Amino acid sequence: MTHTLPLPEFTHERVEVITGPRSGLFIAVALHSSVLGSALGGARLWTYPHWSDALGDALRLSAAMTLKNAAAGLDAGGGKSVIGLPPGTVLDADRRRAAFLDLGDAVELMGGLYRTAEDVGSTTDDMLTVSERTQHVVGLPSTVGGSGEPAGPTSLGVYASLRAVLERVAGSSDARGRRIVISGLGQVGGRLASRLAEDGAELTVTDINPARREFAASIGATWVEPGTEHLVTGDVFVPAGIGGVLTDGVIDALDVKAVCGPANNPLADHSGAGRLAERGILYAPDFVVNAGGVIYLDLEAKQIGTSDEIMARVAGIGDTVGRILDDAAERGVTPLQAAEELAAARLRAGAELGVR
Repeated sequence: MTHTLPLPEFTHERVEVITGPRSGLFIAVALHSSVLGSALGGARLWTYPHWSDALGDALRLSAAMTLKNAAAGLDAGGGKSVIGLPPGTVLDADRRRAAFLDLGDAVELMGGLYRTAEDVGSTTDDMLTVSERTQHVVGLPSTVGGSGEPAGPTSLGVYASLRAVLERVAGSSDARGRRIVISGLGQVGGRLASRLAEDGAELTVTDINPARREFAASIGATWVEPGTEHLVTGDVFVPAGIGGVLTDGVIDALDVKAVCGPANNPLADHSGAGRLAERGILYAPDFVVNAGGVIYLDLEAKQIGTSDEIMARVAGIGDTVGRILDDAAERGVTPLQAAEELAAARLRAGAELGVR
C-alpha cells in the first residue's frame, strides 16, 4: 500500500469513516480536539489515489485545525471532513448532492462536537445541502442568511501576513516592486494575486487549471508551467494550492527569501521547517497565515462582534505572524516551533480551565 504522504501520528479524539449510503463514496470526519470548544474545520472534496490517502488527509488537516484555531484565539477545537473521490470520478449534480447529504449524516454522528464548512472542492451551496441533515454546519450562502464564502477573509489574513514577512525580509511591508511567486490561483490565491497586482508587486503565478492563465494575463502576472514555479527567483514564495508541496527537493531548489501562503500543510515533512531555516528562508506557519476564514466563520456563527470588528481581527493575523517571527528569531527556533508552542500553551490553559 502506498500513500501520497505518510499517515500522521494518531492523536485524535474520534474519527468516523463511512461509505456514503447514497453516494457510495469514502467519507471521513476527523475530530482532533474539542478542548477549546466545538471543533470547526471545512469539508474537502478531492480525488485521492487510495482511500487511505483521503483518511490521512483528514487526520493531518484536523490536527492542523486544532493548532489554527488555538493560535487564532478562538474558543473552537480542530476537526476536518473529507469526501474522497477515486481517480477519474466525475460527480454529476445528483451524486454530488448525495455525497453532501451523506456528509451531513456523518457530521451529525459527532453530536455537535464538530462543525463543518466549505473547503477545497466544496461550496457554500454544498453546505446548504449538508444543513438538510445536520445543524452543525457554518458558512451557508448569504442568500439564506448565512455568512457566505470565507475566501475573502482568508485572503485578507494572508495579505496581512505577507506584509509582516516582507517587513522582516525586505525592510518594508510595501509589496510594490517585490517579486512574489504564487502557486495556485483558486478562491484565495486569486484574490491575493489581484490585491498584490494593485499594489504593484511583480507577480509570477501558476495553477493546475490552465484556464487561469487568462486571469493571470488580466492582472499583468507572468505565467509559468505548474511544477516549475519553485525555480523562479523571488522575494516570497506563496503556496496557495494543495498541501505537501514543500518536499526536501523543492525546498533545496527554492530561490526566495521567504515562504508565506494559505495552503494547508504545505510542508511534506515537519522537518521541512528546519530545512528552510538552514537555507536562510523565512517560513510563516500556514495555520497562522490562513486562519482568516475560520476566524470569520466562527465569530459570525456565534455573533461575536460587528462585521468591521471581525474583519479587523482577521487583519490582526499580520501582527500575530510578526510576533511569532520575532519570537523565533530571539530564541533561535523555527517559526513553526514558535507557532506550535503558542497554540500548545492555549490548549494547556483550556484543558486546565475545563473549557468545553
